Amino acid sequence: MEVVATSFLAILVIVVLAVQGPLRGFWIFLAATALGAAAAFNMPALGGASILVADLGALTIFMMVALHSGGLALIVGTMRPGQPGFWLILLVVFGLFATLFFPALFRGQTEVFSLSRDLDGGGIVRSKLRPSTGNLTQLFRLILGGAIFFATATVFRVRPDARIALIAVAITTGFNAALGWLDVLTYAIGLPEALDILRSANYSMLDAATMGGIKRMVGAFPEASTYGYFSLGLFGFWLRFWFSQPKSLLGRVMLALATVAVLRSTSSAAYVAFVAYVVTVTLGLALVGARQQVNRHSVSIALSFVMAAWLSVIVVVVSYELVTPIRDFFDTTLFDKLEGDSGVERMSWNAQAFLNFAETYGLGAGLGSVRGSSWLMATLASIGVIGTALYLMFIGSVLFNREARHGGGERASVIRALRSGALALLISSLLTGATPDLGLIFFAFLGLATGLARGAQLERGDEPNQFWPSTAISRNNPPPSARL
Repeated sequence: MEVVATSFLAILVIVVLAVQGPLRGFWIFLAATALGAAAAFNMPALGGASILVADLGALTIFMMVALHSGGLALIVGTMRPGQPGFWLILLVVFGLFATLFFPALFRGQTEVFSLSRDLDGGGIVRSKLRPSTGNLTQLFRLILGGAIFFATATVFRVRPDARIALIAVAITTGFNAALGWLDVLTYAIGLPEALDILRSANYSMLDAATMGGIKRMVGAFPEASTYGYFSLGLFGFWLRFWFSQPKSLLGRVMLALATVAVLRSTSSAAYVAFVAYVVTVTLGLALVGARQQVNRHSVSIALSFVMAAWLSVIVVVVSYELVTPIRDFFDTTLFDKLEGDSGVERMSWNAQAFLNFAETYGLGAGLGSVRGSSWLMATLASIGVIGTALYLMFIGSVLFNREARHGGGERASVIRALRSGALALLISSLLTGATPDLGLIFFAFLGLATGLARGAQLERGDEPNQFWPSTAISRNNPPPSARL
């Protein structure tokens, strides 16, 4: 194990969580997810794999919940059949089985694109399928995602306090924006290495790249695309929250910060996902509005947003034709990438991933064996039809859960915003995701949405609590053994 400069940040996260608990201290874990290249420590024995600061934060929260009096029983309750946790635990179990056995079972029977750390700086290589350290690291990421989901869903089911979740996302958004602008400013004043202390993971760092003469905003991530991906999830959260709470000053400010972060990243993947997400959400709101399930004000905001987006497209198209610097910028970020070597290479990853799926008879080659350029193709090639179906059932059971659709107030707005943020991340990954891993913030968002929705249902008394049938679980009166 190799201790690095950011190891002290991991200690800080653990200490704050230990002092404040997994509920009140949740904000520091979520903020730590913005440190996408900050390692708690590196592991040379596993090919230089990195355990991030946020990873240790997630493990700390899970262990605090599991070791609490009655905690394991509460976590098991989150896995109840029919609940999202049920599909997730099946996914984790199948992912474990597939990753431990399929690379050996199909060894040498198909060629895969995978990440190699044997080369200087790492790289994508094509080779015969075989077990590798990548299997362990990607399996760890799935287990870690499951751990933070179960811990978060459990804690916020017992204490469904939406204000805590809202503040945590706000802190994360502000922190991510601040790191992004700090990255740009330090580069502008001739100190491009100033944030290198936060980039201690064994990743290929593309933090000094420029686009059309503009420094690409990277923040504490290894490259602009990952920063854009993370920022898009925050944008999705605040856009939906603003639709529900248009008078909220916090919502307006945070939406502005997240929007600028996505646009300033100059990531072509983030731009395409941004457009796809806005179109999806707007059409969804219009459809729901036509069925009179949302208020008229939200629908009018959505339609106004469509008109503003349409006018923006017109301005961009005209500027592209008339203004040379703008044309050069879009050629570099979008059009040249699609037609260039990078675009062709990424498409070849998807083609090979589909071939891997077919040559493993639809079972998959195991997590960490395959690299694609779309979450769906990478997931099919890694864990096959069964694993992909379980993954989609898990995601769908949260995004389309009707438990918190009726009623209003801040909690309902936060639940919708959390689902929207997760949807934005999913859309981005469907377009450009290289692996089945959707990131800790994705699982945290789904865990928060699940816990808050389930907690609200129990508070209303819609269903007896399975652990304390005679005790009403509420924010002010949780069971004595569940005060997390």
